[in-house]
Amino acid sequence: MDEDQLLDQLDAIRLNLPPAFRQAMQVLQQRDTILAEADRYAQDLIQAAEQQAAQILNEMGLVQQAEQIAHQIQTQAQAECDQLRATVLAEVDQIKRKSQQDWEAQRQSALQEQSIIQQEADAYADRVLFQVEQQLSQMLQIIQNGRSQLQPAPPPTPKRPKVLKSTSPLDARSKGSNPAP
Repeated sequence: MDEDQLLDQLDAIRLNLPPAFRQAMQVLQQRDTILAEADRYAQDLIQAAEQQAAQILNEMGLVQQAEQIAHQIQTQAQAECDQLRATVLAEVDQIKRKSQQDWEAQRQSALQEQSIIQQEADAYADRVLFQVEQQLSQMLQIIQNGRSQLQPAPPPTPKRPKVLKSTSPLDARSKGSNPAP
């Protein structure tokens, strides 16, 4: 469809629109104008009211009085904040000291408990080791008895005939260096 045909059809639609649509279009166009005028009028009213209120406050000295009250409130609030800060710092310091005392008491208690546990553990270990030592001694005795029973009995030593004493120097040397068993 070309542009001329489109424009012709739009003109036909516009001519065929009912008058109410035309009026609605005009109202919409006028609405922006009316709203702008109403906004200007409202702004003028607000500005006039603010000027009048400022003039009344200035005339009565309320502005100065309000500033003085605001300053007093600020000073009072600052003093209360300072007092509250000092109180909180004192409480924090007290809690800190109390916590340190509690910690030290718990530490001492834990050290005492640890000492008692250590002593009890040492005593228990000593008892267990004593029992093990007794058992090992008994086992060692059993092992030694078993080994001695496994050893063949030593053969009886034959009796040597009595040797006559000789006066030979060879015999004397042999007796001196090798004593008889």
